[in-house]
Amino acid sequence: MSLISEVTRGIIKENPTFRLVLGMCPTLALTTSLENALGMGVACIFVLICSNAAISALRNVIPSAVRIPCYIVVIAAFVQVVDLLMQAYTPALAESLGIFIPLIVVNCIILGRAEAYASKNGVLYSMADGLGMGLGFTLSLSIIAIVREFFGNGSITLWGDWALTNIHHNTMVLVILPAGGFITLGLILALMNHMQAVAARRAGAPAPLPLELNCRSCALCKLNE
Repeated sequence: MSLISEVTRGIIKENPTFRLVLGMCPTLALTTSLENALGMGVACIFVLICSNAAISALRNVIPSAVRIPCYIVVIAAFVQVVDLLMQAYTPALAESLGIFIPLIVVNCIILGRAEAYASKNGVLYSMADGLGMGLGFTLSLSIIAIVREFFGNGSITLWGDWALTNIHHNTMVLVILPAGGFITLGLILALMNHMQAVAARRAGAPAPLPLELNCRSCALCKLNE
């Protein structure tokens, strides 16, 4: 499998949010604006690439019995770097994201890719996997954020003062409330499933079954089975 296919797999086929349904806490909490979504996405891309590379390079050194604590230490180190950089150069964004930056340490996407992929593959492929998963996560966050901010606030904030404001005045407050996150995500997943079923029928194939690549089926949960 090529490096390009490793990257695109995380963006489309195994998108962390829309296909694997992982990382739901930041997905639902931070997608009230596109700026927040992009900030969290870039932070996760950095942590995914760096932690995957480090864990892959150390995979033959880390004892199997303590690999999960070791992975957490490695991930936490890169999260601390991200946190300090954001506080230094983008303090407003760091304040807006708040506790969800430190919580990247326990994000199931980050830890899941370390256990399921980086610990079993080479450095370059692990970095490509991290890049693809990070881009896929950023893309899904951005899509949800655009929908919620557009309908909830009538605006789209790309970064700081770069924003489209007063696009419309028929705002729906529910969309930017916590319940709106669940509703928006559910509607997008339903639309994607419907489009897949329609495409399968046109191709003369049966409707695809739901993927089992969710949180309860990942390598981390299987450790306790």
